[in-house]
Amino acid sequence: MLTAYVVDHDRLLPVTDLTLHKEAIVWADLLAPTPEEQRAVEEWLGIEFPSREEMEEIEISSRLYAENGVHYMTVTVPVQSDGDSPEVGPVTFILAGDRLLTLRFHTPYAFQTFPELATKTPLGCSSGSMILISLLEVIVDRIADVLERTSQDILEISSRIFQSREKKASTRDQQFHAILRQIGKKEHLLSILQESLLTLKRMSGYLTALKLSAPDKEASVRIKILSRDIISLADHAIGKSQKINFLLDATLGMINIEQSAIIKIFSVAAVVFLPPTLVASIYGMNFGIMPELHWRYGYPMAIGLMVLSALLPYLYFKRRGWL
Repeated sequence: MLTAYVVDHDRLLPVTDLTLHKEAIVWADLLAPTPEEQRAVEEWLGIEFPSREEMEEIEISSRLYAENGVHYMTVTVPVQSDGDSPEVGPVTFILAGDRLLTLRFHTPYAFQTFPELATKTPLGCSSGSMILISLLEVIVDRIADVLERTSQDILEISSRIFQSREKKASTRDQQFHAILRQIGKKEHLLSILQESLLTLKRMSGYLTALKLSAPDKEASVRIKILSRDIISLADHAIGKSQKINFLLDATLGMINIEQSAIIKIFSVAAVVFLPPTLVASIYGMNFGIMPELHWRYGYPMAIGLMVLSALLPYLYFKRRGWL
């Protein structure tokens, strides 16, 4: 799908006819383009699109480069960050003079909100470079929002681990399993955000080296602010990643404690019932001559010995602090 925009009183106005407005278009957004749309844009700008495989390559030289005065910049942008299955995909920004071309195969949040805002509010998007910076700012703001929400979720997970009020062992076991699944989801989301921030950090450095021209050096100032924001968010994401790893270790430790307590109970039960078993085994032997066999109080005495032999080890272990 191809969507093109022209400038109208500092606002972006979407147009449908690329041929009719090709001189006025400042931004063309391509979402999973058809071969016909790709050829039309390539002929319009005189450039060649990178393939999807080239967009997904991890080498810096394949993501940030220039050909014939046209700058190609590819970053990874998260999508579906609010859901249970967040993903990440490449977005290529092609800056050809004062025109911007974006090529993508998914729809990040910024590409949903920015066009609507830019068509209603004058944002000063008079050139492709300023549209590019504005788009990056919206992407970074979105990542910041997701990180803030993730931080709150991590605090809730921590509280559930260390301040659990569940007394029933089976309920605690189910709770810890649920926490492990949540930790896995948060770790996956944080890894996606860290990957995206790394590519954005590299791109901001590339843009700084380009020294984009704009009135009152506005572009340079905004790029510097953007770079600082990206660095701070990357550091914050690293801290949260370390926190989530700590919570994973803590959860596994709590599960081990629960399992050790269960094994301890079975061990104590085995020790407690071992002496009565010994007594029962002795008096269950079939000897012809057994003094207590015809004794009136023989049976109560055997029961008493069993109880006493179970109680004494229990009290001894309790006194030594083994229970």
